[in-house]
Amino acid sequence: MNYIIYDLEFNQPRSSKSSSREETIKCPFEIIQIGAIKLDENFNIIGTFDRLIKPTIYTDLHPYIQELTSINMDQLSKADYFPLIYKDFLKFIDESSIFCVWGKVDIKELFRNIRYHKLNFPVNTQYIDVQNHTTKRLNFTKGFSVGLQNAVDTFKIPLDKEFHNAFNDAYYTSKIFKIIYNENIIPQTYDPNKTSRSNNAKHKVDMSALFRQFEKMYSRKMSRHEKKIIKLAYMMGKTNQFTVANNKKIDN
Repeated sequence: MNYIIYDLEFNQPRSSKSSSREETIKCPFEIIQIGAIKLDENFNIIGTFDRLIKPTIYTDLHPYIQELTSINMDQLSKADYFPLIYKDFLKFIDESSIFCVWGKVDIKELFRNIRYHKLNFPVNTQYIDVQNHTTKRLNFTKGFSVGLQNAVDTFKIPLDKEFHNAFNDAYYTSKIFKIIYNENIIPQTYDPNKTSRSNNAKHKVDMSALFRQFEKMYSRKMSRHEKKIIKLAYMMGKTNQFTVANNKKIDN
């Protein structure tokens, strides 16, 4: 049995007008990098995977994502598309491998991207949420999750790589996984079809997942006040009351 500790970097639409509603519902976050460390049952590194991905959904890199990850469109334009990278990723893992991720967002978005491109899911969908178990290990208050950088600092892991790079974050997650692992940690099975909805179903935003994505992007917990602001901004955006017509100038 092997462990595949992986991390993802995503791109997203620059604005509500830059992509169709159908696209943002089916795949709100498009994967642009997969980084992974393969560990054997004794936690020895036996393989690595680090690939950029050329976007096909949101072909303009969001400025915030570029600033956060230091990835640019010149790099992405030279990369292969997701189906080919995913094919290589499947070769990297094996049927007995267990996925390990820093937060459930990465497992959810991997399968959402796979579904969007109409590809086959991995045979084994077992996973361990390393962030969740680390949070419990550090006795965080229920409802709060420890950020990757805070966990690295807490465990005094040497900072020799930049954060917000999929491979580097997978590397740090693997270091933490080795520290917190115990026999009581039992893998969960992710059901990629559980999130499927009928076309007539009302779509509901997973606010918890949204908050976790913000926490991952900023490498820290979102306060209760910040979560209220994020939720309020989302609700205000749904009303379209701040939508500006294309031919209307915005006063600075």
